Amino acid sequence: MSLIELNQVYKRYGEGESEVRALDGIDLRIERGEFVAIMGSSGSGKSTCMNILGCLDRPTEGQYHLADVEVTALPGDGLTMLRRHYIGFVFQGFNLLARTSALENVELPLVYRRVPRAEREERAIRALTLVGLEDRLDHAPSQLSGGQQQRVAIARALVTEPEILMADEPTGNLDSARTEEVMKLLQQLNRERGITIVMVTHEPDVAAFAKRNLVFKDGQILSDELVEPRP
Repeated sequence: MSLIELNQVYKRYGEGESEVRALDGIDLRIERGEFVAIMGSSGSGKSTCMNILGCLDRPTEGQYHLADVEVTALPGDGLTMLRRHYIGFVFQGFNLLARTSALENVELPLVYRRVPRAEREERAIRALTLVGLEDRLDHAPSQLSGGQQQRVAIARALVTEPEILMADEPTGNLDSARTEEVMKLLQQLNRERGITIVMVTHEPDVAAFAKRNLVFKDGQILSDELVEPRP
């Protein structure tokens, strides 16, 4: 079975004439180690799909299997545990604590898991080293560039050692130079670490870094193509 499988997934809002099908019978398979970019205009269903894949929302109808687990059958706490175990999230906004160092920001998910302090620090340093910020451990977000802040956010997502990285418009707040910096880092994590990456973007130049491009329209997958990623 694929790492991710959606089978005839629908997501509906409203009823009767006001019903909106945000997803309209989606079938999707994503294998371990893929780097997938999900594209589409506003209202196409791409963000709804990302929320379901990330176990942040449930489909109205259909099945979702993640790592052989039927997600749609899980209770709320089961969804939370699955999300914590398998998925790391990176968003357009960096969501860093302003008065907290890069190291402490990255440690935060481990604090919630009650990981002992020495182990938290060791794992956070390792994650920041992985994203090339081993010399910025004590810097606050205001002392970092936009690209560096996003790399801290990526390190925070990686510190729990997830199998999947969900990235929602990860370069939306960055200029072109910082965008390339972050996208090359994601490519490196995918190629060298084998992390499966699912990324929502509206920018073709960003999607060009992925190995597979999906385009959504009106709640359906309009196209699904393997591409030669940008070097």
